[in-house]
Amino acid sequence: MKQGLNFSWFFGGLIFLQLLLWGSCAEVPGETTPSAVTPVPPPPPPKDMQYGIDFNLYEVKEKKIRRGDTFGAIMEAHGIDYPEVHTIVKTVEKQVNLKRLKKGKSYTLLFTKDSVPTPKYMIYQPDVSRYWVVHLRDSIYGSTVEKPITIKEQIASGTINNSLYETMMDAGLSDALTYYMSDIYAWSIDFFRLQKGDRFKVIYTEKFVDDSLSIGIGRIKAAVFEHKGKELYAFEFRSKKLLSGVEYFDQNAKNLRRAFLQSPVKFSRISSRYNLRRRIAYYGNRVRPHKGTDFAAAVGTPIMATANGTVVASGYTKGNGNYVKLKHNNTYATQYLHMKRRNVRKGDFVKQGDIIGWVGMTGYTAGPHVCYRFWKNGRQVDPFKQKLPEAKPISIDLKATFLTQIAPIKTALDCISYDNVAAPLNSYTANGISKN
Repeated sequence: MKQGLNFSWFFGGLIFLQLLLWGSCAEVPGETTPSAVTPVPPPPPPKDMQYGIDFNLYEVKEKKIRRGDTFGAIMEAHGIDYPEVHTIVKTVEKQVNLKRLKKGKSYTLLFTKDSVPTPKYMIYQPDVSRYWVVHLRDSIYGSTVEKPITIKEQIASGTINNSLYETMMDAGLSDALTYYMSDIYAWSIDFFRLQKGDRFKVIYTEKFVDDSLSIGIGRIKAAVFEHKGKELYAFEFRSKKLLSGVEYFDQNAKNLRRAFLQSPVKFSRISSRYNLRRRIAYYGNRVRPHKGTDFAAAVGTPIMATANGTVVASGYTKGNGNYVKLKHNNTYATQYLHMKRRNVRKGDFVKQGDIIGWVGMTGYTAGPHVCYRFWKNGRQVDPFKQKLPEAKPISIDLKATFLTQIAPIKTALDCISYDNVAAPLNSYTANGISKN
């Protein structure tokens, strides 16, 4: 009996000892002993990639070019001496033009995060479409980067209340669109004689950088202008077989270009028309024939040749002031009076649209304008009452190609409402990769 008690006591002691061990550092059956915890470093801050550089690695200073600033002066002001500046300029001169810094433009300097910060990069953006980067230390290099350009196909329409320009601006459209439209319809519409209620629709391309910043109108693909109740279509057509490479034709393949422009100056108004019974205040309000058409415009406005021709006179007289006369062929001649300055000499050949001088107030004139005179068969006539010759018609083979090409574009144009529309139609990168 005594031995049995001793055995029980011994066995119980072993169990108690095992429990103590389990409660301290011994491994409990069926459980895993936790290993020592290794500290996890915090994740690195997200990269702030700009211009191909992680800005988080540097101290960033944004500045503007001031009057008289040069690359060398900027570098010396930030601790880079002239010998180093000279080395930088010579090393990167084929990649970056460091000599042309424009006043008011921003530049960025990136400094090392050392006890003594030193400039590592300079970034300068001369315009919205490109920037250059110069690495200033160690392996010196420079690069000019052109930003990718997105071409967006847009549509717009509107109704004229006052002028085409104001209608475009009220609709939030680029003012450049006005000039493009005026160029296309220069032979058929006088944009200073538009009527209230005239309206237009246009499909055009616009160029963007950063997908939202416009850098200008690309081209007009198609337009229709309803003037005095008549719709005048215009479709772009590009072909190497065309003399100018690109021209505009109506829906019947009739060239919109004419042998003569409607006006020798853009966006001017007619202040006095051809009038054989006009009373002129300068001559005491007596009736004196006015055989020209006066286009009022600001001094310095370019004056264009209204058609191809040869300069037969370029000089000055007391009444005409500075003037130029062009002979276009055996039938037609034109003359341009009261110029501030002439841009051609006798014997020069000029093309339609070439600048032959600038609006002034020379000779007998009460205000800045160009007096435009028009001869037909040696007699001065009113150019607006003449049936002027058209441009050379399109060839038969090109006509078939043109009509096939414009069919879907005309359908798209006709589907646009006249009710003041301004919206994107399509977009793609400049290299032609679709981004729809």
